[in-house]
Amino acid sequence: MDGPLSGVTVVALEQAVSAPMCTRTLGDFGARVIKVENPKGGDFARHYDDVVGGLAAHFVWVNRGKESVALDLKSPAGSAVLHRLLDRADVLVSNLTPGTTAKLGLSPADLEVGHPGLIAVEIDGYGPGGPLSHKRAYDLLVQAESGACAVTGSPGAPAKPGPPVADVCSGLYAALSVMALLYGKGRGHPTASVAVSLFDTMAELMGYPLTYTRHSGVEQQPLGMSSPAVSPYGAYRTADGQTVVLGTTNDREWQRLARELLDRPDLADDERFRTNADRVEHRSVLDAGIAAWCARHDLAYVQARADGAGIGNARYNTQRDVLAHPQLAARDRWRQIDTPSGPVPALLPPPVIAGHEPPMGAVPALGEHTDAVLAELGFPAEEIADLREQGAVR
Repeated sequence: MDGPLSGVTVVALEQAVSAPMCTRTLGDFGARVIKVENPKGGDFARHYDDVVGGLAAHFVWVNRGKESVALDLKSPAGSAVLHRLLDRADVLVSNLTPGTTAKLGLSPADLEVGHPGLIAVEIDGYGPGGPLSHKRAYDLLVQAESGACAVTGSPGAPAKPGPPVADVCSGLYAALSVMALLYGKGRGHPTASVAVSLFDTMAELMGYPLTYTRHSGVEQQPLGMSSPAVSPYGAYRTADGQTVVLGTTNDREWQRLARELLDRPDLADDERFRTNADRVEHRSVLDAGIAAWCARHDLAYVQARADGAGIGNARYNTQRDVLAHPQLAARDRWRQIDTPSGPVPALLPPPVIAGHEPPMGAVPALGEHTDAVLAELGFPAEEIADLREQGAVR
């Protein structure tokens, strides 16, 4: 069946990850996504690397299923084409540099007059009205500014969380906002514009450490593959050179870990470990005991025992391990998608909707759909050729 957003048209003025993740998510639910790119190179994420048969891994990841229309928005002719596109669109998503949409005449106020009913979503770095609002913002920069790097890594060695979580989560918040506004519009609510900043997103994701520090005065230190909030909770080497991750989240689980997994009733009865706060305080003692036990056993044995005791556990995997992960294979999570370089594997999106198979469309070449989309807008072939001669389209 068609996706829940079938019939919705999204125009995207986007680059890098945050807005492309938003629009790819909307496309996964059935929306039509028209990606407007600069004729001179397009989305700069196209050129980050060339590992996917000459295409960039970032671009292939977040741009499947879109139509690429190459317009020079600084030219009057290119701008006019964009506005004809917006006349037929339901949503405009952008993440251009600060102030660019206003310069292009695409501010919320402009759109309210020129395209009433259009849902406009702008993703930026820091949000308007603050001392950092003018700054460019990339994932690493915002993760550093928001404190995320300070709670990642190890004491004295802060690190950026590996995935671009500021970009991805901002894109997902933007997509969620679009869906909420489309739903509200269908119920007669007035259309509104949406602003999502990477910094606000990361401040939200930092909710636990910020709340803890505000009320305790303590800045918790990062613990690598562990958590300052819970103990025991961490990674331990096994006898066969693997790494197992074991976790408890409450006192009952701790009792099972100590008695049934480690066979250490002495630890279970020790007053130093009675509550989670006590165990966090004496983390080093517990970690040493658990590490010594894991070091005597192979990974498979540790995990089987942990499963039997109802203790959460996982294997530390690398990227190659995940590509071959049996959980993904058994659940048929991989699909082939087309690209300008040929078919490549891609993961299905996380939501599984009964009766709906995500479209998993092709990754577009720059300007691949310019002619088709302009013809759909009513431009005759000779006018399209003239626009191309002017450099307004590609």
